[in-house]
Amino acid sequence: MRIRIVDAFTDRPFAGNPAGVVLFDGAFPEDDRLQKIAAEVNLSETAFARPLTGASQDADWALRWFTPLTEVDMCGHATLATAHVLHATGAATGTVRFAARCGVLTATAHEDGSITLDFPTAPLTPAALPEGVAGVLGAEVRSAHDTGPHIGDLLVELADEKAVRALAPDVRALGRLSRRGVIATAPAEDPSRGYDYVSRCFFPNVGIDEDPVTGSAHTALAPFWSARFGRDDLTGLQASARTGLVRTGLRGDRTLLTGSAVTVIEGDLLA
Repeated sequence: MRIRIVDAFTDRPFAGNPAGVVLFDGAFPEDDRLQKIAAEVNLSETAFARPLTGASQDADWALRWFTPLTEVDMCGHATLATAHVLHATGAATGTVRFAARCGVLTATAHEDGSITLDFPTAPLTPAALPEGVAGVLGAEVRSAHDTGPHIGDLLVELADEKAVRALAPDVRALGRLSRRGVIATAPAEDPSRGYDYVSRCFFPNVGIDEDPVTGSAHTALAPFWSARFGRDDLTGLQASARTGLVRTGLRGDRTLLTGSAVTVIEGDLLA
């Protein structure tokens, strides 16, 4: 089997969020084997995909995502990475439909090399601030929202971009605040730099202290900031050490996530 490492939500290597991608010809192996491969790759997610056949199928490929610790319901950057590999290898053209735990997702390739993902919009609901959250984050929180079942994060709004960039949270303690982790966000200090808002994402409960660029988080960030700015189409900068840009388009109960990807490593999975 071929295995590839793809940097997603970036147009240059060694930036964005790296994901492992493994394509199978037939059925998936047992879950324990998939989990062991993901642990060996040791990136925030490894994607496993296999083709679906039959006229009754509403998708072209089955897609699953594993962190080093567990399988997850939704992952944006590893979906982008998988679509990039399918198009780069000629295994797919145009729009690809993926059957995943969160439903059918699509990925559409564009002439400039970017790819647009169609994901379900996160159902945001206001949440009470957990006790001690400011101390755990190391910053005052202006508002908090629950992001629904597929994501399972607490979305917290901070005062400004500087506060988001300066975060040095107690990551272990963050795990007590939500099912997966915490998304911290604030408006861009200077939108002329090419982005409207910033974020950082911490997911200790699935083995990811800080995720470099998180597509799934932007299905919550898109409705949050679209309501604030009064615009459906925005660009978010995830201000991790690697950084990455996600163009978001709110379309009611669906959110479009657009970005680029670069394959940086390709090899054989021998075990």
